[in-house]
Amino acid sequence: MFRKEGIDVGSRKSKVGWYLLFTAPLLIIFTIVVIVPFLIGIYYAFFDWDGIAANPMEFVGLENFSTLFADDRFMQSMWLTVLFTVLSVVSVNVVGLAFALLVTSKLRTANLARTMLFMPYLIGGLILGYIWQFVFLDVFTLVGEVTGLESIFFNWLNNETFALFALVFVFTWQMAGYVMIVYIAGIQGIPGEVVEAAKIDGASNWQRLTRVTLPLLMPAFTISLFLTLSYGFKIYDVNLSLTGGGPANATELFAMNIYNEIFGYGNYGYGQAKAIMFFIIIAAITLTQVYITKKREVEM
Repeated sequence: MFRKEGIDVGSRKSKVGWYLLFTAPLLIIFTIVVIVPFLIGIYYAFFDWDGIAANPMEFVGLENFSTLFADDRFMQSMWLTVLFTVLSVVSVNVVGLAFALLVTSKLRTANLARTMLFMPYLIGGLILGYIWQFVFLDVFTLVGEVTGLESIFFNWLNNETFALFALVFVFTWQMAGYVMIVYIAGIQGIPGEVVEAAKIDGASNWQRLTRVTLPLLMPAFTISLFLTLSYGFKIYDVNLSLTGGGPANATELFAMNIYNEIFGYGNYGYGQAKAIMFFIIIAAITLTQVYITKKREVEM
């Protein structure tokens, strides 16, 4: 009996040792790369500083945070980011779900279609932005001149209204394939007997989609909405390469506004205050979304 207990204790210690071996390096790297810079950023947010080590840091308390709400450019950036994220979340999830339903149907080229639809996600955001910049600048203009539909096919990037829609379009093109994979996993996890039972009961394709498939896809919706919300709010690379925040700051989203404040204008303290506010907003929205959709999962 004592020998058995000794073996159990030794086995438990061995497991703990293996856990530490594999998790400790990750925790150390995460702390150095994420936690420490985050805490330093919070510290800087209470100072007026230009980022130059030779220059003094002046403690200003909460002044940087109070200035945020009087900053018209920051408030415009906030509104543009919210608008962009809402449009992107809807478009990415609708298109991604449509792709998933398409490739899980009796399509002969389903595997090829999955590969082709997923490929845009593998292209880096900066490269993607420059590719679509060429499309909007040259291809759209040419198509408009040839077809006479110049009210639709023109250089969207020079228009303050259409530039944001161009950003949404490119983001959707990039992310829809990734979200499609999440929905495919969800669709394949739906028990076949449930779908067959719905068919036997005489349910139409639309009824099976709305009454069976979509309710059982709530876990996939939770993941996809979280990913698209967080990616939409944090987008920077495509924003930089496609529009650069223009024209006339019409597409300067949250991340770009913070970057310009810190590295463009040299306002490290004020820029860090923006970053902290940015983090709070994203955390509040994404956690609320996860709570609501998780609750729906339980109800389903």
